[in-house]
Amino acid sequence: MIGDDDLYRRGVDTLVASWEQYARGVPGAAMLRAPGVTAAVFTREPERRVYNNAVAERDLAAADRAAALEAAEAAYAAAGVGRFALWVHERDPAMRRDVERRGYALDTTTRAMGMALGDVALPRPDIELATVEWEVYLRAFDMPAGLLRGADLAAFAILVAQTGGEPVATAMAFDHGADCGIYNVGTVEHARRRGFGAALTALHLHDAVARG
Repeated sequence: MIGDDDLYRRGVDTLVASWEQYARGVPGAAMLRAPGVTAAVFTREPERRVYNNAVAERDLAAADRAAALEAAEAAYAAAGVGRFALWVHERDPAMRRDVERRGYALDTTTRAMGMALGDVALPRPDIELATVEWEVYLRAFDMPAGLLRGADLAAFAILVAQTGGEPVATAMAFDHGADCGIYNVGTVEHARRRGFGAALTALHLHDAVARG
């Protein structure tokens, strides 16, 4: 039985590994691993506006929280990056207070979800998939042209749902050790609330089981 804390830790490890994979193919990108914080630093466009993210460890002591925040801020300042996202767990009020005292504003909340793949009970969805070139994919889902042009996209499993020959939804998976992370689940506006995102997520889960 995998507990919530272990699922969260493994999920963060997989997320950070995906950032590292992006960074390998982007000139000037780097990863900071400092006590209490891990940060992805992208200095060039178009990745600069998308992937400058840091994640803070949970339940640090006051001095360790301060050191972690200072390390992240110093890394981005040295790279000339003025805007970045710092992810803080919702059950870490001390870190949230410290972040707010430094002038950060809450921009986005998202729910991290995790499960043991042995618990997948949904049937494998029957959905029409499309094969599209990377730049077509970026245009279809309103992402910056040239994003991750130099990255090894073979490390990611990218699914695109289509209807009537038009790409309408996407989801990306990344394997790290015995775990699989699913990211960037999105549907074009006119096709939302029709189950495409859920179907692609379920399909990724089934494919992850098949990969072991």
